[in-house]
Amino acid sequence: MTMPAADFVPLFRSSPFLDLLGPIYNKTCAAGLIIGLRAEAKHCNARGLVHGGVLSSLADIALGYNTAFAEDPPTPMVTASLSIDYAGAAHLGDWIEVTTEVQKVGKRLAFANCYFAVAGVRIARASAVFSVSAGS
Repeated sequence: MTMPAADFVPLFRSSPFLDLLGPIYNKTCAAGLIIGLRAEAKHCNARGLVHGGVLSSLADIALGYNTAFAEDPPTPMVTASLSIDYAGAAHLGDWIEVTTEVQKVGKRLAFANCYFAVAGVRIARASAVFSVSAGS
């Protein structure tokens, strides 16, 4: 079993996809929910780097959860657009943390950015636009 960084616990929600991707961890801080993942062999490409698709999936989770839970009660929404820029890499065994900044949650759209770090060094950033689902 992979071990999370200190103060991280298993993600509070799951799905068949998240179970396949994980284990995914989280911790709550003043800025919101931080998502964490220990890179395993199943997350890596043939070059031994964490696959960009794994990071993209983590971005969608971090951005979506933080944006939805920015208000009480949580706002139902779906991803309308997701953009990610890779500025570095994560390797097998690395602990990846994703922090999020929610920009705005409106009546129709919500906007957020997130940042990926390994050992305190940023390796990627992502941004998303969400469509707020009325009454869902």
